[in-house]
Amino acid sequence: MQSKNDVHICDKKLNLEEKTCPNREDRANGINVYYGPVTQLIKDAKAGNLKLSERKFQQSAGCALNFYLAIRISTIRDAVLIFHAPVGCSASALGYRELFRNIPAADGRPPFDLHWLTTGITEKDIVYGAGDKLKKAIRVAEERYKPRAIFVLTSCASGIIGEDIEGAVSAMQPHIKAKIVPVHCEGIRSRLVQTGYDAFWHGVLKYLVKKPEKKQDDLINIASMLSYTWQDRREMTGILKRMGLRPNFVPEFASVQQLEDLSEAAVTAPLCASYTDYISRGLEQEYGVPYFMYPSPVGFQNTDEWLRKIAEYTGKEREAETVIEEEHRKWGPRMDAIRKELQNFKGNGKKIEMLGALGQGRLLSQLPYFDELGIKSSAALSQDYDNLILEDLEKVVDQVGDFNILVNTFQAAEQAHITRMLNPDITLTCPFQGSAYKRNKGATRTHAVRCDNLKWSQQTAYAGAVAYGSFLLQGMKSISWQKTMLEKTQYGYKDWYFRQPNPLYYLEKDAV
Repeated sequence: MQSKNDVHICDKKLNLEEKTCPNREDRANGINVYYGPVTQLIKDAKAGNLKLSERKFQQSAGCALNFYLAIRISTIRDAVLIFHAPVGCSASALGYRELFRNIPAADGRPPFDLHWLTTGITEKDIVYGAGDKLKKAIRVAEERYKPRAIFVLTSCASGIIGEDIEGAVSAMQPHIKAKIVPVHCEGIRSRLVQTGYDAFWHGVLKYLVKKPEKKQDDLINIASMLSYTWQDRREMTGILKRMGLRPNFVPEFASVQQLEDLSEAAVTAPLCASYTDYISRGLEQEYGVPYFMYPSPVGFQNTDEWLRKIAEYTGKEREAETVIEEEHRKWGPRMDAIRKELQNFKGNGKKIEMLGALGQGRLLSQLPYFDELGIKSSAALSQDYDNLILEDLEKVVDQVGDFNILVNTFQAAEQAHITRMLNPDITLTCPFQGSAYKRNKGATRTHAVRCDNLKWSQQTAYAGAVAYGSFLLQGMKSISWQKTMLEKTQYGYKDWYFRQPNPLYYLEKDAV
C-alpha cells in the first residue's frame, strides 16, 4: 500500500524475477478519477492524497487485456497470440482488420498473417482448471505456425481460478522451439489499463530481450502507439534517416528479432511517456540503454527538443540542427498561417478555447502544441493519471499555465457533462471512447488510428504539426454535422444530470 512518504515508488528497481509487474496503482499511485485544477492535482500527488474511487454509474471502460494490448501483440509478425480466456475475451483482436488493413503494402507495411488462438475457457474449466487446454494450444501454435515467440495473454477467468501459467509454460518450453512469453493482463487485477502495457513489457524484458552482442549506435527504440498513423511512422523514419539513424518501432508490425535487439539500441525515445515507461526503465536497468520521457515529437518546439535529445545520445548534434533548420524552413510558413487564422478566428482578440480528450502521453505532448498554435486549453480530459508523469506535467504547467483536468477513464457521461458545462469553442474526442458531438460549436477527434493512411491525419514532427493544425481549423469551420445532430437527435442523458454542478455526480463519496 502506498504511503504519503513514498509517492515516487516508480523509481524503484524493476524486479524481473517476479512473474509480472506491479499494478500502476501501486507502482506510481495511479488514479481513475479526479476533477480540479491541475496545479492542485500536482500538490495532491506530492502529498500522497490521490485515491482510487468507485462510481455508482459507469458506461465505458477498457481492461488490461483488451484495451489495445491484444491488437498490438497480434501484429508481431513471427509470433502467435494465445488468449487463455473465454472465447469472448479475444473479440477485440478482430479489430486488427479495421485498424491495419488500410495501410498499403506499397507504403512499407510489412507482410504478416494473423496468428491468434484461444483456449476458450468454459464453466467446467473454471471448476477443474484449464492448464491442459493451454498446453494443447501451445503445441498447436508451434506445429501450425512455427513461430519464434508465443505470447500467452491471461484473463479474468484464468486469474480468478489461479491458473498456474508459469507451471504450464515451464512444462512446455523444453519441447517448444518458440519462446513462450506469459503476459499477466487479467482485467480484474487493475483499474488502470496502463497496467496491461507494463505487463506486456515485463514479459518482453524477462523472456525476449537478449544481452547485446554489439551496440548499434544508429538504432533508436520507439514504442509506437496505435493512435499514431502509418504516415507518422514514415515521417519519423525519414527525419531520423536524414540524421543517419534508424528507428526500431515496436511492437506493432515488429519481428521478434526487433524485440530481442532492443538492448542494442543507442537510446529509447518516447512517443507516449506512459506507454514507454516500463520498457525504457527496464532496458536501462538491465542493459544500460539510456532513455528520456519528455518531450514527444508533437509540435515544432517539442520535435526540436526530441531530435536534440536523440542527438545527445548518438553524437548527431550537427545533423539534428541541419534537419531542424530545413524542416522549419519548409513547414514554418504554413504553421504561421494556420496560427494566424486560429488566433483571429473569433474576431474579438480572444483565444479559441479547447477541451481535449487525452491519455497521459497526449496530455503532455498536445497541450504545449495547442499553446504553440495560440489555442487556450482551459481544461483537459485524461484517461487516468499516475506519478510517472508528475515531473513532466509540472513542465507543461510551466509552459501553458494552469488548467482544469478531468481524469475519468473516458466515461462518456462525464465527458458530455463537462463539454456542455464549459462549452469550449472546440472539443476533442477519442475515436475509441464516448463522445459529445451534439453541440453547435467545433468538435473533432483528438487523434487518428493506425489505419488512417491519409497525410492530413499525421500528428508527429513538423509535417504532422501542420496537418493537425489544419485538421483543427477545419473542425472549427465545419460544424454542420454537429448542428444536424443537435436538431435531429435526442440527448442520451436527462436534463437533470446536466444541471448537476459536479461532472463527477456519480462518484462514490468514500474512496477505496
